[in-house]
Amino acid sequence: MNIFVDADSCPAAIRPIIEKAAERREIPTVFVANRPIPVKKSSHITFVQTGKEEGAADDWIAERALPGDLVITRDIPLAARLLEKEASVINDRGVRFTSENIRSRLSERDIMKEFYQSGLAVQGLKSFGKKEIFEFANCFDAILTKLTKKQKCPRPDLNWNDR
Repeated sequence: MNIFVDADSCPAAIRPIIEKAAERREIPTVFVANRPIPVKKSSHITFVQTGKEEGAADDWIAERALPGDLVITRDIPLAARLLEKEASVINDRGVRFTSENIRSRLSERDIMKEFYQSGLAVQGLKSFGKKEIFEFANCFDAILTKLTKKQKCPRPDLNWNDR
């Protein structure tokens, strides 16, 4: 099992939670972004900077995620791609994307995008504070516990220590 983080939009307050879990559970974790993002230096944590083109980080993650991996992203189209690959996906607020809820999430996203492009006022995300951090931490821990019980063999194709 590996953890992939779509780090372009991941709040700084969430990163330490992910890093501590990666260290404690010894799970290879990759933060992926198209710009430099500060992450803890560790044998279990890696940062990958992709090209600047739109969707580069998403494509990098989607190409490497496998069933049983956990991905943290706010990007709903990326979440849909990953669910097709049977990866587990949560956002930075502790919401789990599933095959049952992804279609409605995609529809909501598309409608909001149309409103925005039409110049209609669109309400942004609610504030991000202690409550959202707590909800993320609880969801993240529950999914990690479930996934680590399922998988015990490492992925030799992702040896991050060789970088």
